[in-house]
Amino acid sequence: MGMRVVQVMTFGGPEVLVPGQVPEPVAGPGEAVISVSAADVMFIDTLLRSGWGTEFFAVQPPYVPGAGVAGVVSSVGVGVDAGWVGRDVVAGTGERDRDGRSTAPTGGYAERAVVPAGQLIGIPVGVEQREAVALLHDGPTALQLLDVAGVRSGDWVLVAAAAGGAGVLLVQLLRALGARVIGAARGGRKLALVGELGAEAVVDYSEPGWTDRVRDTTGGRGVDVILDGAGGPTGEQAFESIASGGRFITYGSSSGEFAEIDHQQASDRRVHVTGLLDLPSLNPMARKALVERTLEEAVNGRIRPVIGQTFPLEHAAEAHAAIAARSTLGKTLLVI
Repeated sequence: MGMRVVQVMTFGGPEVLVPGQVPEPVAGPGEAVISVSAADVMFIDTLLRSGWGTEFFAVQPPYVPGAGVAGVVSSVGVGVDAGWVGRDVVAGTGERDRDGRSTAPTGGYAERAVVPAGQLIGIPVGVEQREAVALLHDGPTALQLLDVAGVRSGDWVLVAAAAGGAGVLLVQLLRALGARVIGAARGGRKLALVGELGAEAVVDYSEPGWTDRVRDTTGGRGVDVILDGAGGPTGEQAFESIASGGRFITYGSSSGEFAEIDHQQASDRRVHVTGLLDLPSLNPMARKALVERTLEEAVNGRIRPVIGQTFPLEHAAEAHAAIAARSTLGKTLLVI
């Protein structure tokens, strides 16, 4: 008997995602099998599927994409506490190096997933499985960014790509800190969502002169902190709205590449620039602790993920196409 999966059969567009069947997984020593109810769909999944990043990630077709799942533990291997069986869990899938960096974000788009038992994270009461997997990657990212940003109550903070998976969490966490949030996104639907989540002002970064509106909102001074989830030219434009002495943190590449900030320009304006790779690398224990912290924030009502769209497992190609079309709100999940 086999299980349903979606595989990337060759590098290319969304159409290379093909439903199929593979043998049922078996938990080896120290492992657990999860019956998956929902799988995370990340922007990086779409990049890897296209053939990007093979110098960084050990991914070659055919492979099952996806790096995170939620569901119920169905079986465990030798040496694993049998008490896990039947529990609601969330877990990362795929391979990581000793420092905890992902080397192959794979194994998620499947009915069942095998993970090391040490990666199992129990889902607390009050959080649904879909919510947990929606928080699995973006929650730790948001918390790390805020730990680095040092935002204080009253600071003006610009969140670029504010309607994305991490952006919606950042807006909520920043409001809880007492920051004055400006959310930048594309289109009325996304801007409305960002406003509902607590942004004091919203701007459409597809419109000319948007950074002038950001500056005007702050009374001409500029923002204290920029959290750039857009990257590329949009992130570079966002830099224009930062105040002297501010902090610019770029973590996203929804435009296809990270923002490249001129070092001399940053130095002249005394702006501290932090890139995604400058963030502290998380070993598995530290990553797990951040996920658990994220889930506690959800239990306490400080954040809620925005699951903007879900697709059946077999429709993974449609999920990737929606992400490419920039039509998605918040998180995109596959449901099994």
